[in-house]
Amino acid sequence: MGRTKTKKQARSKFTESSSVHSTSAGPSVPALFEKAQSLIVQCDYELAARFIQRILNQQPSNAEAKEMLGVVKLEMGDIDSAKQIFSSLLPPNPDAPSPPPPSAHLYLAQISDEEPRLALQHYQAAVELLSAQLKANERAGSNGVNDDEIELKSNIVRALIGQVEIWMDPSYDLCFEPEAEKTCEDLLETALKVDSNNSEALQSLASVRMSQQRPEDAKICLENAWKSWKDLDLDDSRVPPIPARLGLVRLFLELSLYSPALLVIHGVMAADDEEVEAWYLVGWCYFLMAEQAKENGGTLDDLSWEELAKDARDRLETCQLLHNNQQHPDKPLLEHTQELIANLEGMGIKATPPDEGDDERNDSDWVDDDADSEDEEEDVEMS
Repeated sequence: MGRTKTKKQARSKFTESSSVHSTSAGPSVPALFEKAQSLIVQCDYELAARFIQRILNQQPSNAEAKEMLGVVKLEMGDIDSAKQIFSSLLPPNPDAPSPPPPSAHLYLAQISDEEPRLALQHYQAAVELLSAQLKANERAGSNGVNDDEIELKSNIVRALIGQVEIWMDPSYDLCFEPEAEKTCEDLLETALKVDSNNSEALQSLASVRMSQQRPEDAKICLENAWKSWKDLDLDDSRVPPIPARLGLVRLFLELSLYSPALLVIHGVMAADDEEVEAWYLVGWCYFLMAEQAKENGGTLDDLSWEELAKDARDRLETCQLLHNNQQHPDKPLLEHTQELIANLEGMGIKATPPDEGDDERNDSDWVDDDADSEDEEEDVEMS
C-alpha cells in the first residue's frame, strides 16, 4: 500500500468528452474507474481526478473512488486534501465504511511526518484490520497459501516495519525513549512470526542490530534477507521494492560488503537507470573500495585504487547530473556527492571525458570476475 514517488505529470492525449463512450445516461461507474486508472498510469492526475469526481457525483459514499482520489491528490502534492479524503474513510466519519479500509490508515501513517505518535497509531490500526482479514482468510479453509494471504502478510509486515522506522528515526525524540529498543524488538518479532522469511523484516532487524553495535548479527540478518530473493527474476513480486533494495545497499556499505552491494545496485539500475540514489550509492561504493585498496597496498582484487577511484568519480558525476536535471529533493545526498567528488579531485582523479563514456566498465563486471561458478558466487555473497 506504499505511496509511489511523484512522477512528472504527463498530459493525456485524450479529453474527457471523447475518451469514454457515453450514453444518454452517461458512462457507467466501471467505465469511469477504468478510465481514471488508465490516466493514473499515464501520470495525468488532474484529468484522473475529474473522472473520479464523476464517480463520486453518482455514488458519494464509494470508498474505492475516495481512496483513488486520495492517491491522486498525493501524486499532485496536495497533502492536506489527501489527508481529508483518507480521514473520511475512517470513524468517526458517519459515511466511513465498516470495517474501514486498512489502506486509509497506511496512507495517513506515511503522510503524518510531523506527528510520529499519530503515525504509529495509524500503522497499528492498519495491522489490526489486516490481521483480522488474514484470520478470516485462514478460516475460509483454503488449502495452501493464496495470493490474498501473501499480500495481507506483506502489508502487515510493512506496517510493523513502518513503526520500527519511526521509533529508530533520529529526527524524532522517540528514539531516545527508554522503551524504544524493546518496542522495536517486539515489533520485528511479530513481523517475523507473520512471515519468517520476509526480507524487509530481516533487513529492518539488521538495521536494529547495527544500532546495537552488533555487526556480525546484522550480517547474518542481511545474508538471510538477500538470499530470500537474490535468485529471483527482477520482475518477480517477491523482489523488494527499489527503496528497500537501496536501503539494503546502504547496510552492505556500512559493513564493507562491497560485492553484494554492487550486485543489488546493478539490479536496481537495470530496472531504472535514472535512479539518482542508485548512482550515488554505486559511486560511494567504488569510493570506499578505492580507499580500502589504497590502504592495502594499492589494489583490491587486481584493481588499482586509481581505477576504482575513477569508477567512483564517473558514477558520482552522473548522479550529480541526474540530481540537477530531475530537481531531486534530497539535498544531503547531493552535498555528499559533491564532497566525494571534491575528495577525488584532490586525489588527482578526473572524470572521464564524454566521448570516452562508452568505454566505462559495467558496474556488474567487478563482481562477475570471480563469480563464474555457483561455489564462487557463494563466496562473493557476504565475504
